Amino acid sequence: MSGSPAAQPRFFRFLDALPTPRELEALAFRLNAIGFVLWTFTLIAGAIWAEHAWGRYWGWDPKEVWTFVVWVVYASYLHARTTRGWTGRRAAYFVLVGYACVLFNFTGVNLLFAGKHAYSGRPS
Repeated sequence: MSGSPAAQPRFFRFLDALPTPRELEALAFRLNAIGFVLWTFTLIAGAIWAEHAWGRYWGWDPKEVWTFVVWVVYASYLHARTTRGWTGRRAAYFVLVGYACVLFNFTGVNLLFAGKHAYSGRPS
């Protein structure tokens, strides 16, 4: 199959409109950098709220711990990407691990662990 649009099957012509892998990786990096800043705000705001609500900034609640784990994963990704030059598959896998941690933090932690943020029916 040659690279010309006429040689491609009709179904695959939409691929010509998609960005290149390099452009997608650059976009992913920018979006993750913005998300990291917002997640940092979430972590700080949660600590301030916890101090107001419970009289402590940090209590090792599972939701607090996993929020910090997510922050560390994305900090590691941004560090590896900017200082070590990680690109391509390694960087993409790092982002997928981070996203899996976010999903687990939003769903699994609430359902599986007892704590102040738990909806599992178990008391904290």
